[in-house]
Amino acid sequence: MTIQKLFIANRAEIALRIVRTAQRMGITTVVPWHARDRFGPALEFANETTELRGDPPVSAWLNSEALIQAAIDTGCDAIHPGYGFLSENADFARAVASAGLIFVGPPADVIERMGDKITARQFAVQQGVPVTPSAEEESAPETFAARAAAIGFPLLIKGTAGGGGKGMHIVRDASNLAQAISTARAESQRYFGDGRLFAERFVEKPRHIEVQVFGDSHGQVIHLGERECSIQRRFQKLIEETPAPTLSQDLRERICQAAVKLASAADYVNAGTVECIVSQTGEFYFLEMNTRLQVEHPVTEMVTGLDLVEWQLRVAQGEPLPLRQEQVRWHGSAIECRILAEDADAGFVPDTGKILLLQEPQGPGVRFDNGVTQGAVISADFDSLLAKLVVHGVHRDLAISRMRQALQDTVMLGVTVNSHFLGRVLAHPEFQAGATDTDFLERNKASLKPLPLTEDERQALVAVACAASRDSNSTTVQEPHLSMGAWRN
Repeated sequence: MTIQKLFIANRAEIALRIVRTAQRMGITTVVPWHARDRFGPALEFANETTELRGDPPVSAWLNSEALIQAAIDTGCDAIHPGYGFLSENADFARAVASAGLIFVGPPADVIERMGDKITARQFAVQQGVPVTPSAEEESAPETFAARAAAIGFPLLIKGTAGGGGKGMHIVRDASNLAQAISTARAESQRYFGDGRLFAERFVEKPRHIEVQVFGDSHGQVIHLGERECSIQRRFQKLIEETPAPTLSQDLRERICQAAVKLASAADYVNAGTVECIVSQTGEFYFLEMNTRLQVEHPVTEMVTGLDLVEWQLRVAQGEPLPLRQEQVRWHGSAIECRILAEDADAGFVPDTGKILLLQEPQGPGVRFDNGVTQGAVISADFDSLLAKLVVHGVHRDLAISRMRQALQDTVMLGVTVNSHFLGRVLAHPEFQAGATDTDFLERNKASLKPLPLTEDERQALVAVACAASRDSNSTTVQEPHLSMGAWRN
């Protein structure tokens, strides 16, 4: 079945990302919106938009019945879930299929097997893929805390559904275990509608390596290389890159082959990511599988020249993968930085406000996946991700240089963003040497603090802020002059 009209059950930059590819393929797009979130380029570029209702707003994006009905009411024949929200919800995927629509992602039974962290770990063990020691809550809830403690500290308490660092807590001694379990359960229920938990041994200072896999309904599964995702705060990735620096070719091949083996055994279809942690001594352990498109998929696109959303849509239509494993080629190095509305220098506290001035970076090898527009109001209703800045270079040093310049060229006034902090991370000697692990930010906290502003810099920032905060109507050309053409402006 060919997809004619696509309902995108998501928002912000990923919605725009999907819109662009779908429209290039001749597919009509529908993007939903909420009254407290009615902004963003996705709504401007979509062929159609439709309103969602619910309070708080996130509940509208978790209402599977309403989303499916909206897709049916707008005449869509397929739903793309993006990432987050219901993207890894097997019940949603099953309901979409039951409604006679195409779900752009794995079948529901595959999501149940691999999207659930517990069943995925059990499946990995069956396939001979190494995992860390763990304990599951639902097998015996009354003894969960005791069984978790028996694994040994430090522990990592995690929700079985979802991702993005939500519902994850490190526990270093028994005195904090009960509180961590309670908090993790509440967060997992809030963000993913599923409060089930499990615990696993926490590996200190590991590298976070993931492999992009792709499968089709004709039995073919391949990988598109690995990504380094070790620069994280609160288990959420900030910087991702490919290829992973300083990773030996032997270890790279073993991790990628394990990922393909796991996905093949699971009869995996569409885009997915096998995530691993690599210890300081070089052992790797299966962490989880994300049964969806990843936030950081653009770095893989930059080095392969492929459009992964196009692959998703073609596979969802029943087509075979466009390439075989031996046909995949990788060129150069790519880095992605997540531009977040948060004050990184004050403990990564989220910020809200109105974007008074937006200036997107330009330049060779630069890609800016934007989810907001100038004038947009940033609230606390959603994740703080505003945009993704991605660069490509023929080698890693060039990619780092281009990213540092692009971060300097990125301007978002009115809301505190983390671009300057990310620039300091990229300038750090350890990062430039590829010596990264998940403890990088904590270990280098002192050296990543900003230098005090000079008086000239302070005055320049005040001047720019004052100019940006002026009433936009004072400089807007009104009719009839606007319709007379550029010469009249």
